[in-house]
Amino acid sequence: MKFLDQAKIYIKAGDGGAGCIGFRREKFIEFGGPDGGDGGKGGDVVIQCVANLNTLIDYRYQQHFKAKNGTPGMGRNRSGPNGAEVVVKVPPGTEIYAEDNETLLAELLEPGQRVVIAKGGNGGFGNAHFKSATNQAPRHANPGLAGDELTIWLRLKLIADAGLVGLPNAGKSTFLAAVSAAKPKIADYPFTTLHPNLGVVRAGDTDFVLADIPGLIEGAHDGAGLGTRFLGHVERCRVLLHLVDATQEDVADAYRTVRRELRAYGHDLESKKEIVALSKIDALDEDTRQAKADALQKAARKKPLLLSAVSGQGVQDALFALTREIGRAEKREEQESAEPAKPWRP
Repeated sequence: MKFLDQAKIYIKAGDGGAGCIGFRREKFIEFGGPDGGDGGKGGDVVIQCVANLNTLIDYRYQQHFKAKNGTPGMGRNRSGPNGAEVVVKVPPGTEIYAEDNETLLAELLEPGQRVVIAKGGNGGFGNAHFKSATNQAPRHANPGLAGDELTIWLRLKLIADAGLVGLPNAGKSTFLAAVSAAKPKIADYPFTTLHPNLGVVRAGDTDFVLADIPGLIEGAHDGAGLGTRFLGHVERCRVLLHLVDATQEDVADAYRTVRRELRAYGHDLESKKEIVALSKIDALDEDTRQAKADALQKAARKKPLLLSAVSGQGVQDALFALTREIGRAEKREEQESAEPAKPWRP
């Protein structure tokens, strides 16, 4: 299935049905009076989060969604049925933006969550609604109200516990393939990863989801390379594993380049917990490996992990380091949710 993380769709809620102008016409009822029923309500457009989706590819082929209109009222005080709603199904982690692509309307994170994004119009009152002692034969009824109509953007941000960042060809896809059942494209040229990949990783008794995104290059925040569009998929990660290719000439500059792009992107990515690792160490001799590790430690101000996804050296250490940070983040989230809300004071 092709991956698509952004889609623009048009939605239209149903219009309300018109009220009816009707009068009783039984043979032996001398003063029958009005009996026009009310129109039905137009259908809503609902966006629902479901568990068995992981892409927005369906909305490349269908961009228009219209709910049914309410049925007009009828005589003998019969109200028209309501219009059927339309349900737009999206994967967990989907954000809904207005047409300007900046105003956030809703966010769906858990399967089963629903949000009414466009409300159907109310049905009009029939003439029976307007009868009174001074107006015993009203000859007017209300038309139905128009339903909401708008264009929205759907933007998917994958929900993963840990994310892989780094320059192109830093070994991110190789690492993901080595520690999970995911099968990302791996080749010896840059930008082999063109869309994010997810894999479920098991470290000890703990399972977590690891996300691999396309590599960043200098100037990515200005659109260079594949840009920073895919960084949105690591916004929800609890920890980042920053892989630096040990075969590069200047590992310190490679590390700083990615950190600059994270800082330019914003959304608190720069402040996320980061584990730094020197990858592809199997391609270096011991002295060169140590020199590169020292240079990276000086740039990152922390001791990097040494790993090789091909030989498996240091991979388990990296996984357990990710597991520890994920566990700490979960505890912090539980403590924050357990804290009682502060009472309001004028």
